[in-house]
Amino acid sequence: MPKILSSLWIVSHRTEMWLLILVAYLFQRNVNSGCMPTKSVDPEAFMNISEIIRHQGYPYEEYEVVTEDGYILSVNRIPQGPAQLKKTGPSPVVFLQHGLLGDASNWISNLPNNSLGFILADAGFDVWLGNSRGNTWSRKHKTLSVDQDEFWAFSYDEMARFDLPAVINFILQKTGQEKIYYVGYSQGTTMGFIAFSTMPELAQKIKMYFALAPIATVKHAKGPSTKFLSLPDMMIKGLFGKKEFLYQTRFFRQFAIYLCGQMIMDQICSNVMLLMGGFNTRNMNMSRANVYVAHTLAGTSVQNILHWSQAMNSGELRAFDWGSETKNLEKGNQPTPIRYKVRDMKVPTAMWSGGQDWLSNPEDMKTLLSEVTNLIYHKHIPEWAHVDFIWGLDAPHRVYNEIIHLMKQEDASFSQGTCGVRL
Repeated sequence: MPKILSSLWIVSHRTEMWLLILVAYLFQRNVNSGCMPTKSVDPEAFMNISEIIRHQGYPYEEYEVVTEDGYILSVNRIPQGPAQLKKTGPSPVVFLQHGLLGDASNWISNLPNNSLGFILADAGFDVWLGNSRGNTWSRKHKTLSVDQDEFWAFSYDEMARFDLPAVINFILQKTGQEKIYYVGYSQGTTMGFIAFSTMPELAQKIKMYFALAPIATVKHAKGPSTKFLSLPDMMIKGLFGKKEFLYQTRFFRQFAIYLCGQMIMDQICSNVMLLMGGFNTRNMNMSRANVYVAHTLAGTSVQNILHWSQAMNSGELRAFDWGSETKNLEKGNQPTPIRYKVRDMKVPTAMWSGGQDWLSNPEDMKTLLSEVTNLIYHKHIPEWAHVDFIWGLDAPHRVYNEIIHLMKQEDASFSQGTCGVRL
């Protein structure tokens, strides 16, 4: 019995163990002083999504959306900016989808003048923020519990196939609109490429697709994450089990907030957040570090990580390989994983990429650019890394203003019955 209890403790505390090891490693490399001056902790570090929106003075709504396969997703809404509170009539709708290990807070983690979610609301848009299945805010199911292996049997396949249609159709029903704008970041773009290329009826509901740090393939991805993803499946399962991956427990959240409250730890906190996607710390507001770490590592499934491992090894955008012809036939009607074809996507698409992005690597971007058949705009920012697209101090004038410009041109051309003028 003691051995069994010990094993259960180890399994349930894997996340804390590995994150503490990571922090200890970074601490050893960065600490050169014996003093630990503290800085005040931003109250948003302890808030949920709706509380952050309210804290910044914006109206907010929160909904639960049930997918076809029974997952219950939390969706947040900023219907308008504070200056538009007396505005009547419908506003154009924008749906923002976060990336791997993220949540809806990724779009509102900076101050209002630096966060895409707030900037869009101030510009007159009806803003909706998604939360992928399995993250901090979407851990419910109609019949399954998070303690069951079956709950965690998903990857970005199911997010594209079930999550996006459920949320998009809910938004359309709630707002009475016929089409919306879709903004994806990182894995949020992967979901878009899959959903809009395989479900043309869903694609017709998208006015325009804005892809930030877009990822279809990760053949040329680099950095620490690729070393981890190159491990055999059995080793990854041995380290993290078969259920959730890097879910931020209350213990680690409190620990991380305290840690990033020490001024000497700023470099460590930024490095933890940037390890996966490249380094560009000069473009981050480190006074917000404890807000970033409090909401980042929002969790996903181990199966989702295994799918990314398969993607890196294959160099292709394919469905999850269930490990047997029988299971692949059951899930995808063919004995081998389906290969998704981005060329089949007809949605007007604008993309922004970074030259220092380890995950959305420039070499993979070259391939993607050749496959997007309705590409209306692409901008490459040589010095940007992966998180600059959501947290970069210069993101508003380098990307966000361009997004709004394209949206307003599209709305103007639609109302006039003409083709929109592009950047």
